[in-house]
Amino acid sequence: MLHRHLAAVRAGHSAVVVLRGEAGIGKTALLEYLSGQAHGCRIVRAAGAESEMELAFGGLHQLCAPFLDQLDRLPDPQRAAIETAFGMSAGTPPDRFLVGLAVLSLLADVAQQTPLICLVDDAQWLDHVSAQILGFVARRLMAEQVGLFFAVREPDGERILQGLPELVVEGLREPDARALLESAIPGRFDERIRSRILAEARGNPLALLELPRTSSAADLAGGFASPGPRPLASRLQHSFILRVRALPPVTRRLLLLAAAEPIGDVSLLRRAAEKLGISTDAASPALTAGLLKLGTRVRFRHPLVRTAIYHAAALPERREVHRALAEVTDARSDPDRRAWHLARAAAGPDETVAGELERSAGRAWARGGIAAAAAFLERAAELTPDPSRRGTRALAAARAKYQAGAFDAALELLAVAELSALDDLERAQSSLLRGQITFGARSAGAAVPLLLKAARQLEPLDAEAARETYRDAFYAALTAGRLPSGPGIEEIARAVRTAPRSPRPGRTGLLLDGLAAATADSYSAGAPMLRRALTAFRSESISSEEGLGWLPFACRMAHNVWDFESYSVLSANLVDLARETGALSVLPSALLLRLSNRVFAGDLAGADSLAVEAVTIGEATGSRFMAQYGALVIESWRGREAATRQAVDAVTSDGALRGEGKVLTATQWALAVLYNGLGRYEEAYAAAEQGCEHPQELGLSSASLVELVEAAARSGKQEIAAEATDRLAGMAQASGTDWALGISAGARALISDGEAADALYREAIERLEAAQVGAMLARARLLYGEWLRRENRRVEARAQLSTAYETLSRIGAEAFAERARRELEAIGETVRKRVLSTGETLTPREAQIARLAGDGLTNPEIGAQLFLSPHTVEWHLRKVFAKLGIASRKQLRATLLEGTAAPA
Repeated sequence: MLHRHLAAVRAGHSAVVVLRGEAGIGKTALLEYLSGQAHGCRIVRAAGAESEMELAFGGLHQLCAPFLDQLDRLPDPQRAAIETAFGMSAGTPPDRFLVGLAVLSLLADVAQQTPLICLVDDAQWLDHVSAQILGFVARRLMAEQVGLFFAVREPDGERILQGLPELVVEGLREPDARALLESAIPGRFDERIRSRILAEARGNPLALLELPRTSSAADLAGGFASPGPRPLASRLQHSFILRVRALPPVTRRLLLLAAAEPIGDVSLLRRAAEKLGISTDAASPALTAGLLKLGTRVRFRHPLVRTAIYHAAALPERREVHRALAEVTDARSDPDRRAWHLARAAAGPDETVAGELERSAGRAWARGGIAAAAAFLERAAELTPDPSRRGTRALAAARAKYQAGAFDAALELLAVAELSALDDLERAQSSLLRGQITFGARSAGAAVPLLLKAARQLEPLDAEAARETYRDAFYAALTAGRLPSGPGIEEIARAVRTAPRSPRPGRTGLLLDGLAAATADSYSAGAPMLRRALTAFRSESISSEEGLGWLPFACRMAHNVWDFESYSVLSANLVDLARETGALSVLPSALLLRLSNRVFAGDLAGADSLAVEAVTIGEATGSRFMAQYGALVIESWRGREAATRQAVDAVTSDGALRGEGKVLTATQWALAVLYNGLGRYEEAYAAAEQGCEHPQELGLSSASLVELVEAAARSGKQEIAAEATDRLAGMAQASGTDWALGISAGARALISDGEAADALYREAIERLEAAQVGAMLARARLLYGEWLRRENRRVEARAQLSTAYETLSRIGAEAFAERARRELEAIGETVRKRVLSTGETLTPREAQIARLAGDGLTNPEIGAQLFLSPHTVEWHLRKVFAKLGIASRKQLRATLLEGTAAPA
């Protein structure tokens, strides 16, 4: 199998394999075999080390170090990200996935010169961010001549690199195991002992070589020893401990020093040995025993040897060697490793060492190594003698653990902090962090009371932080929606109303006040304030920090007040800002907000492009929700029942989202759109009724009300349709936008007759056209055409239905287009269904790349947006050109404008 992967890399493809197996099973030997067989390829290596797991980007730096002289070939944002991550320059902490894109581009660029083979051993001990980024790179490799081969020891509790192609390395078969055992023990020995060792080793090669070494000649002859109950890894480790104990004391001390210094720096080992008065000649017995190799690097025979030596030593001995290593580590060139050795050497609280660790955390944070910063801060808190300062550091460590996604560890540190002497601001920050962790780890509903409490605590201490926390509480309440108990959006609104306010509130204050008024008083009281705030967001400049924090909330408010211009501008600005800054914590929600906007605009092709990008982000971050929510919105508008149902099932079965009000409302809205498109009005009514039964959720709850009017009117429920229409009319008058007034006019037309209906349909079309809400405009023309046909006004019906059919077909709203086609046939028109030939059909990824290329983006720009290497983008474009029968980007743009290329 490994030969096939090597051949694929040489032939111009990528290869990724994760070798999994227990200690000693032969994973490292297989990597060495790969190295020996990779003729004509460039080989780079990295290896995880248990004691290095807290040092951010350590494993990644090992892998990339040979290529750092080629960083100037990367786009500027990627080069800056990787230089900051590796501490080569100062800058804004980079998003880890921007660093991942830089590494992907770097490896792809190197591989264009010579096929590249990357070997990563003991990946279970890589630092968190290196493992995450290498997993990201592995998932993005496509048409590059790069092979990524990992070795992971099992059992691995976190299942590192999960989802990548795997090869589970199992034990040798019995004939091979017997042959290996006999080669390790010359001469005859008792068959019962041979059988026992074979049974205990279970084909593990290292066990077959090591277990006999721990048995005496008498044991091997007569079988007097009994097997222990320990796991095989423990028995192998014990075997190495016995072999180490047989060495001279000075050799054992030198081995412990080498085990505590995981980077294998020979000169550093020599300097530390001199500090301890140990001659390097002391290594000779270990070299003779085959436990150690001294070359350009210090290497143990097996990682279990290092582990056995280190953990078998007494604690004072370990502290002694760490102290020696700290003294010989350069404080200027490697301050973080020095600080970590000092921390391991500390016997008790030590403010000097704690301060060093805190500074190391700051450097790690500046490089984007949040998990490393958390580890430094956690140890700093443990070593801090002053209780007040210990609480401050524990709180900072908890915040870092939360941002690294380690929610349980964050809560433990938060409990430590809360037992300390925190000041009022820190206690408020602790409450806020507990709410944020609850939102991320449990649910939006459970987070609401905690965020509300934190906002109230922050009011007299930090007005800006209080506003941001009220914003987050509102966001959580809108997401949770139909809360069964506890404070909901109404209580948050009351708290915002009673909080101290500036006499001249800015746009952020207006947003909060507007939503509070809409919730606590009435929609008509809050909508004008929200619109003024949105105008300010749209027309005034905004910093990256404020934009990433407030634009997602502003986009939701734009949808809530039917302000399509603000919704379009702000969602586009948010996506651009998240892409430019590499903010993958914000980009997924930004893409979904923009995707929904494009669907309402009638740009389903653009929505498809955003959905593919959302899937890409989901693959990178391990979230399936991105893909399924995008499909929920798009497939319902296309009228594809099976795909919509699949998305509904996936979203509602997601354990992290089950029961959230926003998700339940979204799925019912999607089903209402689907069934209205298919003309199955009873089913549409049932879904829409559930979708709009919690009006405090706004957004898609209001959109469900629109679907309810059509479904009720078409299924004979006139009173219900009239009541829903009145609710829409009230919202439209308060909003005053063309989108809202057009929707309201269309709803009133559905329950009207004669000239009144005619005038209302015309008003709806005029206003929706002015608002540029293309999908709703096409549906308004369809409804008007259906009414005209029933009124026997065939010529006018033909005009409206033809326009509706053309638009709905072009944008891909297949079910609504089919409704228009049937109506046209009913008045005697022959309409040919729009069918794409196979040659015109592009995959969603190809369609997205074609669209971006047609817009004038270069291959590196497209790659940066989609987390692909430029080489992979070019590979996709060649396939696009072949399918469309064109040869240039100029032809591509013309083809896309003609609408001949559509995603499969």
